[in-house]
Amino acid sequence: MKKEDCILFSGGIKGAEAEFGANAERLGIEEVNFTFDGHDIVRSRGVRVLNHDELRNGDVSLEYVSKLMNRTYPGTPLFRKILQSIWYQINNGQEIYVIGEILEDKTVKGGTGWGAEFAKLCNKPLFVFDQKKDAWFTWNRTEWTRCKKDERPVITHVHFAGTGTRYLEENGRKAIAGLFERSFA
Repeated sequence: MKKEDCILFSGGIKGAEAEFGANAERLGIEEVNFTFDGHDIVRSRGVRVLNHDELRNGDVSLEYVSKLMNRTYPGTPLFRKILQSIWYQINNGQEIYVIGEILEDKTVKGGTGWGAEFAKLCNKPLFVFDQKKDAWFTWNRTEWTRCKKDERPVITHVHFAGTGTRYLEENGRKAIAGLFERSFA
């Protein structure tokens, strides 16, 4: 796999997504950041502004997502658009990388959790770096498995998604850099 053939799909917001984008740019990997009018993003490279009709393609029942995620999400137009834009990231990626926190109920914390759940529903390879546990995990279709040091993830598909928390910690930053180094060294 050549890095010139690869595309990172993300959202361009501060934190993990901005860090995924910065690493992609550093290595000359194309990036597409899905967003919508009025969304505050920090990445300006590869911005793809979704229109009203496109956002509707990624629409999902908030009641369904809330039940699936064991939490209540706000029914605001802004939050709905965020979930819709996450749908585009996951739908376009052949494998998914998330920075966040895995909760006791096997979901990932925050709005990022919808991206991880959607990846599970689509049976896409899914990896989460849990900042609190300071380790990579992979979803094996029924549970999370901690990756051994010599089994940390490597990007193997030309279209991959990188998403996660806005509250990126130093170990999360290093996890993203390590992922890119292992994959494209």
